[in-house]
Amino acid sequence: MGCLDKIQSPSDLRGLDEAELSELCAEIRRFLVDSVSRSGGHLASNLGAVELTLAIHRVYDTARDRLVFDVGHQCYTHKLLTGRREGFEHFREYGGMSGFPKPSESAHDAFVAGHASNSVSVALGMARARTALGADYDVAAVIGDGALGGGLAFEGLSDAGHSGEPLVIILNDNGMSINRNVGGTADMLDRMRTRPEYINFKRWYRSVFAPHVPGLYRFTHQAKRWIKERVIPENVFDDLGFEYIGPMDGHDIHKIETALRWAREQKKPCLVHVVTRKGHGYAPAEQRPESFHGVGPFDPRTGEPLNAEEDYSAVFGRELTKLAAEDGRVAAITAAMSEGTGLDGFRQAFPKRFFDVGIAEGHACAMAGGMAAQGMIPVFAVYSTFLQRAYDMLIHDVALMHLHTVFAVDRAGIVGKDGQTHQGAFDVAYLTSVPHMTVYAPASFAELASMLRRAVLEDEGPVAVRYPRGGEGDYAADHSAAPCAVLREGSDVTVAAYGAETACALAAAELLEKQGVSVEIVKISRLAPLDIEPVAASVKKTGALVVPEDVCEAGGMGEQILAGLALKGAAPSKARLVNLGDGILPNGAPDELRRVTGLDAEGIARAVRETLDGKDQT
Repeated sequence: MGCLDKIQSPSDLRGLDEAELSELCAEIRRFLVDSVSRSGGHLASNLGAVELTLAIHRVYDTARDRLVFDVGHQCYTHKLLTGRREGFEHFREYGGMSGFPKPSESAHDAFVAGHASNSVSVALGMARARTALGADYDVAAVIGDGALGGGLAFEGLSDAGHSGEPLVIILNDNGMSINRNVGGTADMLDRMRTRPEYINFKRWYRSVFAPHVPGLYRFTHQAKRWIKERVIPENVFDDLGFEYIGPMDGHDIHKIETALRWAREQKKPCLVHVVTRKGHGYAPAEQRPESFHGVGPFDPRTGEPLNAEEDYSAVFGRELTKLAAEDGRVAAITAAMSEGTGLDGFRQAFPKRFFDVGIAEGHACAMAGGMAAQGMIPVFAVYSTFLQRAYDMLIHDVALMHLHTVFAVDRAGIVGKDGQTHQGAFDVAYLTSVPHMTVYAPASFAELASMLRRAVLEDEGPVAVRYPRGGEGDYAADHSAAPCAVLREGSDVTVAAYGAETACALAAAELLEKQGVSVEIVKISRLAPLDIEPVAASVKKTGALVVPEDVCEAGGMGEQILAGLALKGAAPSKARLVNLGDGILPNGAPDELRRVTGLDAEGIARAVRETLDGKDQT
């Protein structure tokens, strides 16, 4: 029986000796590589946090104490140690265990964590609740150095450091988010070096002198602080009010555990700085950590992906690079997602027009506005779920002045196994609400290329091009010249579709034709401003309307189309909206999620039949 087989709960860790802990770490890494190679997921970050997670669980009782992850994708070892080993059998599948912390899964998960930079704020809220309610538990947050670069992290640090609330912030510093970290925060962390012996000496000195010679301790403590402030370079965490500890080897369980216990004893805001290596213990991930941040199934022997196909992100990156070659004003912006958004080729071709701002979507959006105001054509490539963080800047720093900025909104609609925090379910609602915003929704690679060219070189004002994750599917045509196009004529019902649902709608029409139902497909290429006339003309002929879309219902195209038709006095006699409801969608493969939400071909066909039969929408 291996060491991992003996771990049923975190309490089992506390009796292990150094040799057993070392073997446990090796077993956990083998388990993670094997599991993620089959399920896909976030591998490199988890391999780097094994020793850190073990140390945390040897110090804290996470069923009672509150541990907040930031970002939560490095929680796999935590889940493994808290009784969820069997959950990895159906990891990230529909109905299976989430790849992120989820309180509904376990008492050991304190908070949902899918976006970066919020952990300090959340942890401080928990600490203040503890104090206000007179409760007794400890609070700790694990934040990566990439997440530390986000503005919200510094808002939290500014408040927490001077709050006096006992809490421990654990900075997991591996020099990367998805790509290599950039900016002043990364440079600051590179410069911060304190010998571990200094921490051990501080602890010993305090334990000996503070209780027995308090006057001498207070005097020497003030003298030490006075000398440190004038001789040692400034430490921003000290200045913010934290007791800073580190940096230390993040793969030395004993040192981390010692530091965490000491920090917990201080009963004030402390920051423990640990340095880890992303991908540690698995050679392919150590050599190419950016490629193993988020991976699909791969060969664990070589690290090579099992299914490599061109996707929308790659097409976007290639086409944008062509446009940049034509016009020297075109620039690309990413928020620490160069590889994920397909911009690596652009970065190599035009390094002076490529800007990685780190995990700072609000800043990226505002910066794009500044660039546009001075004559550049900035293109901000960002995942739909992360652009939500910049909604205020979309309005205030771009739309109000009608600035020509382009937003390449990747991972729009159903994303899949990353689950509820990563589905692109809300961008249609929030993008179409932004004044002067033009919104395109390509349904093929060819349409993406055409729409991107129009957005960058022809349109004015803010423009968004939203496209799904993954490959092209069965629809490969280009009908993007007009805002709306009739792809298939019919007489019984109108199906208005866009983006990824276009192929599903066409497949549904084929199924229905065999059942004697004639479907007219109206494809919407431009969501905003919406051209309602082609839809109105079709509905006038058929009298019935079904709108499938893989986004939330509130503010979606279905509601907007029905409202537009009603205002024109052209409302259909029968209608059905097929969508994601409130937009909160669990993890699962995209095809499976489409099936369970009724957004695959069979589901759309079923909705059409029920609509024509007069059944109420469910």
